[in-house]
Amino acid sequence: MTGTVNDISADLIAALLREQHPDLAGLPLTLGARGWDNQLWRLGDELAVRLPWATQDADELLLKEHALLPATAARLPLPIPVPQRLGRPSERFPRPWIVTTWVAGEPADRAPATRGAEAADTLAAFLAALHQPAPDDAPAGRNRRGGPLADVGEGFGRLLKEAADLGLVSDPDAVREVWDDALAAPAWSGPALWLHADLHPANLLTRDGDFCGVVDFGDMCAGDPACDLAAGWLLLPDGAIDRFHQAYSAAADAATLRRARGWALIKALACVLIGDAGVRDLPGGKATWGPPAAAALQRLTATRA
Repeated sequence: MTGTVNDISADLIAALLREQHPDLAGLPLTLGARGWDNQLWRLGDELAVRLPWATQDADELLLKEHALLPATAARLPLPIPVPQRLGRPSERFPRPWIVTTWVAGEPADRAPATRGAEAADTLAAFLAALHQPAPDDAPAGRNRRGGPLADVGEGFGRLLKEAADLGLVSDPDAVREVWDDALAAPAWSGPALWLHADLHPANLLTRDGDFCGVVDFGDMCAGDPACDLAAGWLLLPDGAIDRFHQAYSAAADAATLRRARGWALIKALACVLIGDAGVRDLPGGKATWGPPAAAALQRLTATRA
């Protein structure tokens, strides 16, 4: 094959469009973002092109979005990238790719939500709409997301040790205390619900201090809603978490919120490490992920049970 994922450019995408979707080929292309799994390019005013460029999982995740999101989008109160076209692997580019709707806004890792009450209500409404019972054939979470918290205990231990060794966690014992409490919470006993499963600040978009869109549904799966409710600690400003839980619904019972704190620790530790990698300019590193993750760790340990 003549193309590789390292050769992604506007010229390559234009050539792919001419070959497979010629009616879109004349629209202007501008680079939107180089994400963890995919590159995002804006196509005209209303569309975007996403192409896998890093992880081997990215192909499967894009195809999952193409299959699941058109039906999901209709019930959600925030815009999401709805797949419009599927690109086939070819001689020019050896992996599948998709054309979606463009979702306007600034990623929350660069433009955090600042209107706490409004953002809490917006996030709660989005998750309440998303968290509907999933069918039996819904995908399981990648890396055990949405499953029992105990299943990711080994990963938590590795993340905490690495972050502590790098000096990114000021009080590892306090983090461990929060984790132990989350681990002791009763397991989710309800039906498996649809989850986004990757709600960190780079995947929420903001405008004027409130959330205005959600992107990157490649990890969408079925499971325990605590996995998504963890997002409140990473995404909301200080003082907004209680309103978020109250606005979500009565389903956010005490046990679910305890488990959510555990999932929030895992996400915050992973993001603080990725942020540190970004400072060191390692592949995949995102320097802007570090500050909101560090703030989440502070919130979680300051309010530990």
